[in-house]
Amino acid sequence: MRTVTHWIDGAAYDGRSTRAAPIWNPATGAQQAEVRLATVEDVDVAVRAAESAYASWSQTSLSARSKVLFAFREIMNRRAGELAEMITDEHGKVLSDAAGEVQRGLEVVEFACGIPTLLKGGFSDQVSGGVDAYSYRESLGVCAGITPFNFPAMVPMWMFPVAIACGNTFILKPSERDPSVAVLMAEMWAEAGLPAGVFNVVHGDKEAVDALLDHPGVAAVSFVGSTPIARYVHERGIGAGKRVQALGGAKNHAIVLPDADMEFASHHLASAAFGSAGERCMAISAAIAVGSAGDELLPHVQEQATAVKVGPGRDPASEMGPIVTAEARDRIVGFIERGSAQGADLVVDGRDLVVPGHADGFFVGPTLIDRVTTEMDVYTNEIFGPVLSVLRADTVDDAIDLINANPYGNGTAVFTNSGGAARRFVRGVKVGMIGINVPVPVPMAYYSFGGWKDSLFGEHHIHGPEGVAFYTRGKAVTVRWPEAGTPSGASMDMPTAT
Repeated sequence: MRTVTHWIDGAAYDGRSTRAAPIWNPATGAQQAEVRLATVEDVDVAVRAAESAYASWSQTSLSARSKVLFAFREIMNRRAGELAEMITDEHGKVLSDAAGEVQRGLEVVEFACGIPTLLKGGFSDQVSGGVDAYSYRESLGVCAGITPFNFPAMVPMWMFPVAIACGNTFILKPSERDPSVAVLMAEMWAEAGLPAGVFNVVHGDKEAVDALLDHPGVAAVSFVGSTPIARYVHERGIGAGKRVQALGGAKNHAIVLPDADMEFASHHLASAAFGSAGERCMAISAAIAVGSAGDELLPHVQEQATAVKVGPGRDPASEMGPIVTAEARDRIVGFIERGSAQGADLVVDGRDLVVPGHADGFFVGPTLIDRVTTEMDVYTNEIFGPVLSVLRADTVDDAIDLINANPYGNGTAVFTNSGGAARRFVRGVKVGMIGINVPVPVPMAYYSFGGWKDSLFGEHHIHGPEGVAFYTRGKAVTVRWPEAGTPSGASMDMPTAT
């Protein structure tokens, strides 16, 4: 049985714990490896290594940091296929989707390669007689990232390239469900010439998470996961005096107006709801059909849902792979059952899907549920599976009110050919990321990713300009160089510009 170990101070580290968690192959249902779970002492070893490395890395020139980042980018480009295969084997998503995940992460690496421009400060000449002022941003210290199973490469790459480029050192605590990618990326950093201790990987469960949140040597924590855990991470981290950004769950809506191209909308709704088996924080899980759109839209979506090719992620013919674990699969099936029991119309039922040759795999087929109401469990919960609920609304304003009443505010979309209706929607919804005829509006790396309401705890969104702001803090410097023999101008009064 293969064992996935930690990566600390530039090398594999076995740790002091004998505790381990299974790593499954979701397509076969068989255990393929195990991962060591860190103790508090293991986390302390990682923090101390990162603290030691910070002393020199934070003083490394911007040019030298950029060279390492460019080298890391080239290595990742060269080994992108290897990363994608590893993601597919442990997460289950199809290879093409895994390759897209790697690419979206690489875009943040490329953004971070421009760190000399991103960290430019400001200068004001002669703010007072013989006095100049300037400002710049400085790194924080040891930063930690706690990341989810659904994007084992992309989400960590939304964090550590920016943090490291800014002069911080980093400890990644990936999901124990698919941890191998994190170690492979650590090996790539070492190949790129990153000094030992700047990037570390610690595997674990709640014990490791709490140790990172409590450790006085950790300056900042980034988190992506469910809303209850995001709230917990934020409160505990802030209580320990850390800077925290914690991205939570989602219930992403797409509204479809009667003037939309129904075939176009149905194709994109299906891909947004069933891609990656719905295990995306930006997946569309609720479609709101406005007015007459519902009866016209539903047959198109039903056709798309039944046409999705479900199979193992390594099969080039597969469009959707399995669920990450048996427990997650059973949870999704339970929500489908409750939706039907609570009166929704089960149009396409994915509960009994069996993939030939993979009867023990963790599969759930695309599921379409119509006539869902806001009181039903399939609506009030984040299912995180290939389940699309369809709700009905009389007007655009009713649809906007429905979205705004939901506690989540991560992503949303509108399908329409009306610019006026789209503008009304964009200005009316209380959501952080919005798509117009784009159902998964993940911002490019040079913007920032983040939701509102219960989808984000903290002041900063992730990656992009807000990522740079999160991983640095500002210094303002006021300077005078007095000339010999000139009056000092010192005064007991509050200094003012003269």
